[in-house]
Amino acid sequence: MGYDIERFVGYVNEGLLCSICRDVLEDPLQAPCEHAFCTACIHGWLVHHSNCPEDRQVIDVSLLRPLYRYMKNDLNRLQLHCKNREYGCEMVCSLESIDRHERECEYSQIPCSNAGCTVQIERRNLDGHLAVCEYRSRECPNGCGYTILSAEDTQHNCVAELRTELELLRSEMICRVEEAKHEMESRLDSQRRHMVQKESILQNEIEELKSQISRLMSDVRSLMAAERQHRQELEQAELEKREL
Repeated sequence: MGYDIERFVGYVNEGLLCSICRDVLEDPLQAPCEHAFCTACIHGWLVHHSNCPEDRQVIDVSLLRPLYRYMKNDLNRLQLHCKNREYGCEMVCSLESIDRHERECEYSQIPCSNAGCTVQIERRNLDGHLAVCEYRSRECPNGCGYTILSAEDTQHNCVAELRTELELLRSEMICRVEEAKHEMESRLDSQRRHMVQKESILQNEIEELKSQISRLMSDVRSLMAAERQHRQELEQAELEKREL
């Protein structure tokens, strides 16, 4: 939807009105046929139609373009009243700067910043409201450190609040201890499994080494037997040599 034409001061050119809502263009787009629309208006129209609402020429979202610069400049120069005029704001400014003004306007209706309060109040009166708001919070004057709402003053009990806080801390501590315990048990179990696996690997390696040593000993005995046989053969050969 566009800007209500009743808010504007002076004459507004027909070419600066949305062809759908007939209000002054807001965030405008232009079709190839040069008809202009508010972005929200033309997007809503094209959900159910595929043509221009003015001359019925076929258009598509991809064909929409920003407003011509000279038209955009004319639009931005238009003067209009602040939307908070009914609340007392007398500001009149250009369309180009109206959004910035209305974001900061002292007559704007804004929500109370206190949690639980549903009051809408003018920005200029917010400080006064916060000073008396029944949902305003403050620290307990008795020194317990608890933040209380004014509406809860008569119900606030420092001892009860501190006891509740203590119970919460105790519960939290128990939870943390249990979590730490479970984490340590998990780590120990993981390390235990790792040690068992390591022990099994080492045992297999030891058995393999024993097997290798056994084979080496057998080879050594065979070599020693062969050496004895060779020595005997040499001694026999020496005797035969002497006899000859």
